[in-house]
Amino acid sequence: MQGFMIRRVVEKVIPLRDFLMGDLGISRKMLTLVKHEGEIEVNGNHRTVRHVLEPGDEVVVRFPPESPSTDMAISDRPIHILYEDETVLAVDKPAGIATIPSRLHPADTLANAVLGYYRQIGLTSAIHVINRLDRDTSGVVLFAKYGFIHHRFSELQKANALTRSYVALVEGKVPIQTIDAPIGRAENSIMERIITEDGQRAITHIVDCQQFGGDSLLTIRLETGRTHQIRVHLRHIGHPLIGDSMYGGAARMSRHALHSASARFIHPMTGEEVMIEAPIPEDFFTVTNE
Repeated sequence: MQGFMIRRVVEKVIPLRDFLMGDLGISRKMLTLVKHEGEIEVNGNHRTVRHVLEPGDEVVVRFPPESPSTDMAISDRPIHILYEDETVLAVDKPAGIATIPSRLHPADTLANAVLGYYRQIGLTSAIHVINRLDRDTSGVVLFAKYGFIHHRFSELQKANALTRSYVALVEGKVPIQTIDAPIGRAENSIMERIITEDGQRAITHIVDCQQFGGDSLLTIRLETGRTHQIRVHLRHIGHPLIGDSMYGGAARMSRHALHSASARFIHPMTGEEVMIEAPIPEDFFTVTNE
């Protein structure tokens, strides 16, 4: 069983360790794993990380093969693929299913369905979720097909090279604005969040507001990623999501009206910009006030 492989040509004199960690972005922990369970070759020969590279040298890194958790169920639920290449998969998650397994939802989640898809295409890899969505939030969810790619996306997020936008349906007209209000856990609740001075800083940008029937369709970008951030911030300004029973939204929808509409990132392998979009779901159109 073959694991993930990277092949690169060196352009300068540099120690192999520095090239692997700096130029290729392999973490110290992952490099240790490769040294013990994978392979590192220079011009077809096995080399230690102390080897000094010359311009024109070809470096090949073979990561250890991955396998999914034996406890994870395989689901035959169909998935709607928005984008796929050798290392990244983007799926349009429907509302009403969890992103990953939990005690309440152990088997029929999006991750279980992706694992079933991997089995169909012969990919024997673990599940690496790049971004999670609440059970009732629909839209773009990204998966890395390999652990190294997952690590690289974590670095992209830290460098603001992965951005996502949401659309939200609310009652009333909302001005374009930035909400900067700290979020913490509500007392006596394991789920609900509130605005609190001792919470974590949370920043939400409302970048557009369009009339949507008798409601407003907001385009939102997050600067931080706190639990329930959009939902809490919209309640804070007096415009909770339609259907959001936890945060006081109008009971006109069977789920809260939040959709992960797009993801834009610099591809960790090609360096090219990738833009992925998920269309607004039908229930947004059927619930609007005319």
